[in-house]
Amino acid sequence: MNTERALAEIFEASNAVRYAAIYHDGKLVSRMRESASDASQAESDKYEELIVNPALLTLVKQRGNIDCGGARFLVVRYGNFYQLVIDLPGGHVSVCFELTANPLKYADVIAKICA
Repeated sequence: MNTERALAEIFEASNAVRYAAIYHDGKLVSRMRESASDASQAESDKYEELIVNPALLTLVKQRGNIDCGGARFLVVRYGNFYQLVIDLPGGHVSVCFELTANPLKYADVIAKICA
């Protein structure tokens, strides 16, 4: 996967994208829109991508696989933004949206970009 190209395409998908990260095969690449207000710290984002999001995906996938037909993604509503986290083979993609956006509208588009 060309992660830099994928990140560029994710930002092109919507002006409401604040931040995007791809964690793939042990490598993390991320990008933040310069105009994002109330953004979290880069160091905090790094640990979210390396620890929190993989753990959340593991929990949701394990539960989904019991009797829900699996799980493809999750959405977290933080105070300043929505975060969409999509499971990928070998990692995940994480995209933060302005609160005015509906991240569900972009889940399939982003998954396709990262396929």
